[in-house]
Amino acid sequence: MTNSDFLSVAEAAEYLKIKTNTLYTWISKKVLPTQIYRKLGRRTIFLKTELDKWVVKGCRFV
Repeated sequence: MTNSDFLSVAEAAEYLKIKTNTLYTWISKKVLPTQIYRKLGRRTIFLKTELDKWVVKGCRFV
């Protein structure tokens, strides 16, 4: 995996065309499937391939 395989919260929010606060809310309320993101201490990163799969499936909010 390369750095382009990962997105920061800001990059993921921009990619999804939503605000970063919305993304943080989705994480805290466990709206996003856990395979999409990883917590590294206080930092959250998103796996671009998993995020793409979720978007293609229709962004089902669990």
